[in-house]
Amino acid sequence: MEVIKAIILGLIQGLTEFLPVSSSGHIELGKVILNYNPSESLLFTVVLHCATVLSTIVVFRNDILEIIKGLFSFKWNEETQFAAKILLSMIPVGIVGVLFESQVEAFFNENILLVGLMLWFTGCLLYLTGYVEQKQTAKLAAQSTASKRDGKIRFSDALIIGFMQAVAVLPGISRSGSTIATGLLLGVDRERIARFSFLMVLPPILGATLLKLKDFMEAPQATIDIIPLTAGFIAAFISGLVACLWMIDLVKRGKLIYFAFYCFIVGAIAILYSILT
Repeated sequence: MEVIKAIILGLIQGLTEFLPVSSSGHIELGKVILNYNPSESLLFTVVLHCATVLSTIVVFRNDILEIIKGLFSFKWNEETQFAAKILLSMIPVGIVGVLFESQVEAFFNENILLVGLMLWFTGCLLYLTGYVEQKQTAKLAAQSTASKRDGKIRFSDALIIGFMQAVAVLPGISRSGSTIATGLLLGVDRERIARFSFLMVLPPILGATLLKLKDFMEAPQATIDIIPLTAGFIAAFISGLVACLWMIDLVKRGKLIYFAFYCFIVGAIAILYSILT
């Protein structure tokens, strides 16, 4: 039965990691609904995130290869600049991970009220994005072509987007939703910010996974149930592939605002549940 629960949580992780509805928040809600809290809860969460990172690599494999080729040309080309922006975006989340790891872990303890409130934060951000995009579209239509922003990601944009990724460690705040929304609000092109948002998560998640595995290797007394972890990993990977491709299409078509209402509804349910129980 625990394997089935792990698969369900894996499916939730894969689907919600890329959709702007907070995978961590839904995982915490799923644990409560399923009455399932693995003995190594944070490790389980990291494993599921690692699965969705792998699905990201599969989807963006050609982009990753182009970036690697560009880096090995040892020139300040577009690929090298993109990699530098990725590294810059990692600074905020790296600081949070190193200095506040124990505080972050404390949030992953079925705190449904926090999840509900943060889902509302995500919803507000997504709603604001849709509203501002409409205003920007009308404004840009009246401007000359020369005065329009080119839609590229600047280094300052990368740092601000990285800050939002650090804020998204809280369960209930969507990482993809917050980073993509922030990029759109900054005037970044939809396709560019979707690509940047999905690729910028690779180094931090891989780093967190390696550190967590290191901790468990140094503490052999800790028991790890491999079968549920594996089942959850596979489920998250497959569903992540589907959700990643779907999300890219949604961003291109400017459909993020609809997820704001979903976050409002689920957030309200979570808040009411925490108050009434």
